[in-house]
Amino acid sequence: MTAAAAARLILTQLHEIMASRMHAQRKLDRVVEIIAHNLDSEVVSIYLLREGMLELFATRGLNKEAVHVTRMAIGEGLTGTIADNVETLNLAEAKAHPDFQYRPETGEEKFHSFAGVPIVYRERAIGVLCVQHVDPRRYEDIEIEALQTTAMVLSELISNNDLVDEEEALGLAPEQTGPANIAGLSLVKGLASGNAVYHQPRVTIDQVMADDIEVERQRVYRAFDKMREQIDNMASNAEFGVGGEHEEVLNTYKMFAYDEGWGRRINEAIDSGLTAEAAIERVQQRTRMRMREIDDPLLQDRMHDLEDLANRLLRIVSGQMGTAATQGLRGDTILIAKNLGPAELLEYDKRRLKGVILEEGSLTSHVVIVARAMGVPVLGRVRGLRGIVREGDEILLDAENGTATVRPAQTVADAFETRFTKSRKRQADYAKLRDVEPFTRCGTRIQVMMNAGLREDISNLNLVGADGIGLFRTEFQFLVSATLPQRERQFRLYRDVIDAAGDRPVIFRTVDIGGDKAVPYLRSGEAENDENPAMGWRALRLALERDGLLKVQARALLEAASGRSLYVMFPMVSEPWEFDAAKSVFEDQLAYLKSQKKVLPEAIHYGAMLEVPALAEVLDQLLPRISFLSIGTNDLTQFLFAADRANPKLAERYDWLSPAILRFLRRVSLAAVGQPVDLGICGEMGGRQLEALALLGIGYRRLSITPVSIGPIKELVRQVDLAQITEAMNGWLAHPPENLRTTLAEWAAERGISVD
Repeated sequence: MTAAAAARLILTQLHEIMASRMHAQRKLDRVVEIIAHNLDSEVVSIYLLREGMLELFATRGLNKEAVHVTRMAIGEGLTGTIADNVETLNLAEAKAHPDFQYRPETGEEKFHSFAGVPIVYRERAIGVLCVQHVDPRRYEDIEIEALQTTAMVLSELISNNDLVDEEEALGLAPEQTGPANIAGLSLVKGLASGNAVYHQPRVTIDQVMADDIEVERQRVYRAFDKMREQIDNMASNAEFGVGGEHEEVLNTYKMFAYDEGWGRRINEAIDSGLTAEAAIERVQQRTRMRMREIDDPLLQDRMHDLEDLANRLLRIVSGQMGTAATQGLRGDTILIAKNLGPAELLEYDKRRLKGVILEEGSLTSHVVIVARAMGVPVLGRVRGLRGIVREGDEILLDAENGTATVRPAQTVADAFETRFTKSRKRQADYAKLRDVEPFTRCGTRIQVMMNAGLREDISNLNLVGADGIGLFRTEFQFLVSATLPQRERQFRLYRDVIDAAGDRPVIFRTVDIGGDKAVPYLRSGEAENDENPAMGWRALRLALERDGLLKVQARALLEAASGRSLYVMFPMVSEPWEFDAAKSVFEDQLAYLKSQKKVLPEAIHYGAMLEVPALAEVLDQLLPRISFLSIGTNDLTQFLFAADRANPKLAERYDWLSPAILRFLRRVSLAAVGQPVDLGICGEMGGRQLEALALLGIGYRRLSITPVSIGPIKELVRQVDLAQITEAMNGWLAHPPENLRTTLAEWAAERGISVD
């Protein structure tokens, strides 16, 4: 008899029991009898999760008096180990296993062989199905597979009859149904509150047992066809290019999508009497169990690929496609996800999306860049969210301090609301500074500009009263696009931004993609294997090699700025020749447009970003060639300290107010004195009041920052006397105090200067 036939025999009888009006306990008693009879097993037992413990609910072969008496913790004994690891055990001699525990009330001392499978509900073990025999022997695969399939049907019976608590089924311990605090890494700072919504809603399997096997089989065949078509379309898309890691990923997907063994296992599960959805989930459960036995990281990645593909197949066959964005948000929302792409985030209703919590995520990930531009707080690196947060739970997100409170007590919610109200009042006060020009107490005008990257950002120019856009990240359009943006599309965006800015300058940074901002449609050859992507084949390095990309962008920018001034900034310049090469691409396109009698820009101002420390050593050569220089403090800091900002262990380790970074920045500032070059900062450092105070003291007069920081920085500027702060900074950098941050904060407090 095949495994499918054995399981089908059991399931046919289980179907009758589930449809009957018997009491739930009586159903379980009948289930163990049926399994024992069909598998010729001397002992069959069912343990279920109750109040955090695995309790013996039904048995055939052990002492009946032990039912509802024998209990063990998760991880305790063989049964607890199965539940804890969500794995199958198959032992010829149970007592030889290190986790074996003898329970005298069960009368199991005469049984030697043991096999157990987890009863899984929504990826969590809510019980265990066990068989035992007197004779020592390992159970055959046919028996184990029949047990695993039976356990899946038991999951439906158990959940439908409320035999386990819903919170326990979801992996929520009793104390987790009340308030819970979670901690992570602040990726985008801010405060937010709302109800939890999962980005990828669970595929709910409403029916486990099939009414018609052939109907289920055809549903799976159609789903396979549709899934393979989707994968083929991705793989054959000419925009993806040839070679590179993305092609390897797609080839792996194709291999799994056309794998006959995978399809055969799903078919066998259907043969046993399962619906298409249940069959896919059944095979997926088996895959997860096998993943736990694999030590090879490469093979584990491949198994993850298969699970991703199985999720795709499950969504197709169930018709439960799309994300929470396609279903629409119904109120203030804290979005929960493993990870997100920037395009996925932009699909959400910005009026209702208040915050994001990610299981993964890094400070440099694309979604964080977009979320920061949108003003949406993000907390990342939070593990085990599914076991803590339920759909609809109230969440107070404090991305200022890297924490969130789930299902908060009323006192906590009230305190958070008070803090939130103060924050909003502060923002309202800052808004009053919208039309106020930021002059220092000594009368020096400081340029306070904003960073942007989306068309929607432009409205912030008037809302916050910025002097212009000091950094427009053109790569956003590339990051959120499935294909390379064509020239006409780029032109429309750039023209709209220049139009909206009016007489205020917009500094366009040419595309900074590649490395840690990989896009699927550009082949980067060996760079796909960059061990240090932030320092790899990216930004200007990529653009100069793929000069067609830079030519298209140059044409789009030049045409968009016809009759007006154009400000162009090249990212990650390491040596002057790179700036020259990039500028020549623009000059060639300018000459072409002139030959075509096109309206040209009134003036073109070329600049560079100083992110690579090496550039500081050749400023004497570079400064005479440029109109402006912007220092990108984010990348510069990680390069100076050799510290990856995406690494949570290092993210907060190196201080922007370290004498090392401040001395470097002052040296650059002094090098620009007497040169006709506009020097500025663009990066998060300039958007923090205490850091901005230090920057003013070492000679910086232009700051380009996030829109929400404009008000606080204007407030700071109006309180500062530049002579005083310059003298103080010179002294501290000559003889650094033990903690410059503390010293600067105390200095500001003594003079009534408000700093965050």
